[in-house]
Amino acid sequence: MAEITGAGNWTSRVVGCGSALPERRVTNHDIARMVDTTDEWITQRTGIKERRIAADGEHTSDLAIGAATAALKQAGISGADVDLIVLATCTPDRTMPATAVRVQEAIGMQGGVAFDVQAVCSGFVFALSVADNMIRLGQARTAIVIGAETMSRIVDWQDRNTCVLFGDGAGAVVLRGERTDGDKPRGVLSTHLHSDGRHHDKIHTDGGVSSTQSAGKMHLEGRDVFLHAVVNLAEASQEALASHGLTQDDLDWVVPHQANQRIVQTLGVKLNLPMEKVVLTVGKHGNTSAASIPLALSEAVTDGRIKENDLVLMPAMGSGFTWGSALIRW
Repeated sequence: MAEITGAGNWTSRVVGCGSALPERRVTNHDIARMVDTTDEWITQRTGIKERRIAADGEHTSDLAIGAATAALKQAGISGADVDLIVLATCTPDRTMPATAVRVQEAIGMQGGVAFDVQAVCSGFVFALSVADNMIRLGQARTAIVIGAETMSRIVDWQDRNTCVLFGDGAGAVVLRGERTDGDKPRGVLSTHLHSDGRHHDKIHTDGGVSSTQSAGKMHLEGRDVFLHAVVNLAEASQEALASHGLTQDDLDWVVPHQANQRIVQTLGVKLNLPMEKVVLTVGKHGNTSAASIPLALSEAVTDGRIKENDLVLMPAMGSGFTWGSALIRW
């Protein structure tokens, strides 16, 4: 693994983004044929119109490899240039080994370190924080941070409260260690992470290796999740801004976890942010857990909305509860 001297003078720059989605689209009308619901009911409560669902035999690693490959292409480098992969997922291919090592092999990464982290919907921000700190400490030079999920594998397709929400996909960014320069350093400015285990049962699966020897199916308490989500997302956002003496007026873009449209819109109100500054993709992707932020980020970078020197805030909250934020100067 690369050793960077003078680690305190280094920062992590995002130099590439990529995404991957399954081909299969499942619309609200499709779901209405499976459970007692309607397109209008789903759209009004969640803002979701469709989601992508992985095909039989299509794994989380397949989506992660696709997103990583696209991010490498945008960065103009190869897998041999990478010395760190941090992959966030709660739906790994197998209990072991880590899904990240499948990506390591597929992209031709030679040596270095590849591992998974699990913080569910907050996972990408947690993974970004790990990679950023390893670069700052001199333990890596070029990293791929991935959020990849096949949430359809743990959804109960007879439960209309959960099956309408989730989708599959992956997003990735390439981070490169660079010397800090000037009064407005670019790259990851800071990350802020939290968890509160008192709420571990609010979003959970009813299975696990040591308890039921199965993955189980997802359950969530929607009202409690909504209330905690809007508070925690807002607090994590304000924490990131305050740590740099900034306010919401300084932000160019907010790329939040795409839980559902109501949560994102309520966050905008609490932060006094116009929705024009919020990247919203939940309508066509659903909630893709750890993949949601990098999927939305990749879209906004690729279509030119996010530009050089833009200030981008990425708040997230997930099961556990876990929550956090990342602030990046593009």
